[in-house]
Amino acid sequence: MIIVGADGSVNSRAALEWAADDAFRMREPLRIVHAVDRSPYQIRKFPDDTFMDALQRMGQRILREAEELVRERQPTVEVTTEDIEGAPGGVLREQAKDATEIVVGSQGLGGFARALLGSISMHVAGHAHCPVVVVRGEQRTVHQEVVAGVDDSPQCEPALAYAFQQAKLRGSTLRVVHAWQLPVHAFAPELSSYDMDEVRTAQHQIVRDLVKLFSEDYPEVKLVEDVHCAHPVNALIDASERADLLVVGSHGRGSVGSMLLGSVSRGVLCHAHCPVAVVRV
Repeated sequence: MIIVGADGSVNSRAALEWAADDAFRMREPLRIVHAVDRSPYQIRKFPDDTFMDALQRMGQRILREAEELVRERQPTVEVTTEDIEGAPGGVLREQAKDATEIVVGSQGLGGFARALLGSISMHVAGHAHCPVVVVRGEQRTVHQEVVAGVDDSPQCEPALAYAFQQAKLRGSTLRVVHAWQLPVHAFAPELSSYDMDEVRTAQHQIVRDLVKLFSEDYPEVKLVEDVHCAHPVNALIDASERADLLVVGSHGRGSVGSMLLGSVSRGVLCHAHCPVAVVRV
């Protein structure tokens, strides 16, 4: 099941459209969730029931319009709606237990994803153990390309697997981007013995080995291996300009780190030119 957050904003509409299309491609049911945290309005000694009723009616209207949008866009997708009371980040985290994928807008009206890297996007992408897709509201040209960012750690394998699946479902090219940087002391010739040709060969081999894990299962996916010396965030942002989806992995270290997005994930979420899928280990 795909879960999508709805709050009535322009970016929420973009997320709904993206989720509807992906549900159709993946042949998954779609659940539209609207969450309202009413606790700030209940701190008064005598809460305003009229205002509470207005919040409920607004939530019902948002869900009704969201369902109509999805049914019009993808009539064959099975759609359900749910109005849940609670903090949106916590609600989505709980919903992730049943989800194949979670989709949120990059900015909202205070319900879901107030900012591209706001508290809700950070919370969901940092906790959910399923892919979390963050969608911006602007219309973009379709490029028929999915970009996956990889490195030399096995933790990027789930993200690459997701990227292969998305490329297959879309009939798109998959561009596998690996950007590497030399350590600082490599720029001091008297301190280093780096053979740049050997380094480049080793970096290309990293990508070839990773791609080999999945390419046999996806023979129809056209691959482009994009390996160069650059900062990973810059390389992925550049690649996102001609992509329909950018996929990155994220993994924490230790009990605290497991709740946080990595620096590359944060960087591309802030600056990418296309929807970003964060796939946590």
